[in-house]
Amino acid sequence: MTPFVCLLEIRIHLGESHDLKGKRKFLHSLKAGIRQRFGASVAEIDGHDTWQRTTLLCALVGDGEVSARADEVERFVLARCGDAVFERDLLSLEDVRG
Repeated sequence: MTPFVCLLEIRIHLGESHDLKGKRKFLHSLKAGIRQRFGASVAEIDGHDTWQRTTLLCALVGDGEVSARADEVERFVLARCGDAVFERDLLSLEDVRG
């Protein structure tokens, strides 16, 4: 088995959010869902002080199926917010070690 790390950057526009409190509530729920359903690590990496935009970074670890799990994460996010852009990097352990 070759181990892989899949990094999924998610840029989200929250058109329905009217303040930072609403954005934080939505993101708390979204990140918890991603962690629980897919076993991913999730962090907000940009847009901390804006109330309609944010960028999340998800990390998935496993064998060749991590790409399929990343597809599922994308569908999960789109079903909850609709307006998101994704960028993905799939790295083998050898790639990470350099």
